[in-house]
Amino acid sequence: MRTEAPLLAPIFRSDGQARLLSALMLEDEERSLTQLAEQTGLAYPSVHREATRLLQAGILTERQAGRTRLLRADPDSPLVAPLREILLITTGPVPLLKDELSRIHGIESAFLHGSFAARMRRVDGPAPNDIDLMIIGTPDPDAVYDACGRVEEIVHRPVNPTITTRSEFDRDSGFHTRVRNSPTVPVLGELPWP
Repeated sequence: MRTEAPLLAPIFRSDGQARLLSALMLEDEERSLTQLAEQTGLAYPSVHREATRLLQAGILTERQAGRTRLLRADPDSPLVAPLREILLITTGPVPLLKDELSRIHGIESAFLHGSFAARMRRVDGPAPNDIDLMIIGTPDPDAVYDACGRVEEIVHRPVNPTITTRSEFDRDSGFHTRVRNSPTVPVLGELPWP
């Protein structure tokens, strides 16, 4: 079965390969093939095949724990640091923002919208220049802007947060209607509409 190349990182063979690499390289933790299949939404045979290729390329290392194969990025590989940098820029904003925003009180939900979210949802278009972030709740705005600034430094793209309360978001407005009708990517909490 052929899979389409990922729009955000066309240097990877497939979207699945990019998701697998992100799962292994953006967090420094060992993962089993079963965990990777669950985390990436890929079929177990696909994860097994991709992991074998990455092991042969020297990008991953593995160890056995009983009958379980545990994989992680190989810290001695000269390819890992540049790949990690590419993955942070292309797929990293969601886990980075989730980590940063989860420390801020008053956020009910947060999600990406705009061109970056559209490309992540495989909607054709030009490469995004920035990342649009909608935050529902009553957090400290300075804490949100500081968190977004830290993520900007890593992903090398501006992160533009919009902070609104749930009641403001539920009101009819051109902007909020456009956001509700466009592709979104959850970052924290549930999306504020069905």
